[in-house]
Parts: sequence; structure tokens; C-alpha cells
Amino acid sequence: MVKIGNVELGDFPLLLAPMEDVSDPPFRKLCKEHGADMVYTEFISADGLVHEAKSTFQKLEIFDYERPIGIQYFGGQLENMIEAAEIIESKNPDVIDINFGCPVAKVACRMAGAGLLRDIPHMVRLTEAVVKSTKRPVTVKTRLGWDDATINIVEVAERLQDIGIQALTIHGRTRAQMYKGEANWEWIAKVKNNPRIHIPIFGNGDVDSPQKALEYKNRYGTDGIMIGRASIGYPWVFREIKHYFATGELLPPPDIHERVHAARQHLRDSLAWKGPKLGILEMRRHYAPYLRDLPHIKPYRARLVTEMEPDTLFAILDEVEEVYAGEEMMSLML
Repeated sequence: MVKIGNVELGDFPLLLAPMEDVSDPPFRKLCKEHGADMVYTEFISADGLVHEAKSTFQKLEIFDYERPIGIQYFGGQLENMIEAAEIIESKNPDVIDINFGCPVAKVACRMAGAGLLRDIPHMVRLTEAVVKSTKRPVTVKTRLGWDDATINIVEVAERLQDIGIQALTIHGRTRAQMYKGEANWEWIAKVKNNPRIHIPIFGNGDVDSPQKALEYKNRYGTDGIMIGRASIGYPWVFREIKHYFATGELLPPPDIHERVHAARQHLRDSLAWKGPKLGILEMRRHYAPYLRDLPHIKPYRARLVTEMEPDTLFAILDEVEEVYAGEEMMSLML
């Protein structure tokens, strides 16, 4: 049984990665329904919480059906990280996760996110202060290092464990790589196999199929896998991986009814959580993934990303379901 503090996650948990503008409550709900063992919020700015930014506070909203859930945040100033941790704790998450992995310039070049990989002593000071300021389990997500010349994840893991974090997720790329190239899980395995390490180690990067998930589980020996981009528009990835682990068989991909049902639920929950305007605008990035690989889908997609009336959007989705269900039936008859 893998545990973060007293939070039980099962024998080999699948975690939904915190993704900016993606892993909001409507999306987390879908992933949870399809087998994610633990989910995380979008990453949240400590400075935004301290300065009471309305959009930042909205990201703190979590629901009991999502549990176990971690609230992830980032920052580089000690006082703000402590104060923000107190605000986060008041929202009653199961875990508080610190982001030391975000590679984007506006975060990393301000000595937050992956930028802390260039100043490990400061990373350790920040983390220790947060650990001491909260009763929640504190975890960290980070990368291998700043670049290939400064891969320091083994040292980082030891030092963070020594000051009290209770789990570590490692994205198998450096900051310099951003999201390009292949994730290097050999370094993740070095951390996991380090005899000094006793906290759970989760691997992240490039797991996009049941076959790869099983291969990485067996080859690298992590305590679980965190899945990010492969889940966008495809929350079924969690159930497919679990089914493959249990049976060695691949589930058939979701049919058009499941795909449209997920898009419809996502839209409905987005409208309820964000309101009509923002709910519609922020849903636009999700239609293409839900409807990927459907022949001649472009005209429908164009309508979905320009329409502002909820009823019309639901009608377009109904039309897509009807048209492509007919095409699926025809292909089965041929």
C-alpha cells in the first residue's frame, strides 16, 4: 500500500498531474470517474494567495468527491510561501504539493518553479519552512535538474526527504528541455533505488499508453505514475492502464457516445463552475482532444470554438454524436 502520510493510495497509484488551465474541477471530476487515484489542482501562485487575487483563490476550490486531492502551489519568497501554506491548509486538502518543476520563463526565471533547481539551499529552506508550518503532508514535484550539466535530482531527493517531505514526483526532463525530447526515467530509477530513500517516488513524463505504463512500472520500479498530457481529452487513460495491469488486455477505445458524453459533461460542469462566458471560453481548448481523429471533424470543431450560446453548443455536440454514430454503424456493417 502506497501512502502519503496517512493518505492511502493503493498498491500502484495513478495520479493526475497538476496542469495549468487544464486540471480544474470539471476535468478532475472526469479523471476521477475514470480511475485516477489522486488528483491535483492547477498550480497556484503563493504571491497571488497572499495578495488575495480573486482568480487565484478560485483555484483553491476542491470537493469531497475528488479526494484524495493535493493543492499545488509555487513561489520563491519564504514569507509568502509560509502564509500561502496556511491559506491552503484552511481549504482542507489531503496533501500540499510544492511545484519546483514549472519550466516557463515567467516562473522559473523569477526563482520559483524549476528556477529553484539553480539554488538548492534556498529550495530546501523554503520546503522546510512549509513542512514546519502545516499539519498536512507536504510533497514536491520537480525535474532532474536545470540542464544536462546540472542534473542533481539524487541530491535534491535526499535533502528534501531529510527535511520532511512525504513523497516526491519527478518529471524526467531538465528545465532546459521544457517538454521536448524523451523523458529520462533512468534518473528517476536512481532516486527510487537509492537505499537512503524511503518516501514514495512517483515518475512523470511520456506515459501515454497502457503498454508503456506497464513497461515503466516494471523497468523503473516507481511507487506510481503521474499522468499529464496523455489525459487531456482522454480521461479514459486511467481505466485503460488499470485494466491492462489487471488482465494484460487492452480495452477498446471509447466510442463516439462516450467521447461526446465526456465533452458534454465537461462543458456542463465548466458552465456551472466558471459561469457562462468563462466556462464557454475555457472549454474551447478541450474540444479538439475529445474529437481527435474523427474524419471531417474540422467544420464542427470550428463551430464549437466560436459559438457563445450554451444551448447551441450542446446541440452541436448532439449533432456530432448522431453523425458519427451513424458512420461507426456503417463501418461495422461493411
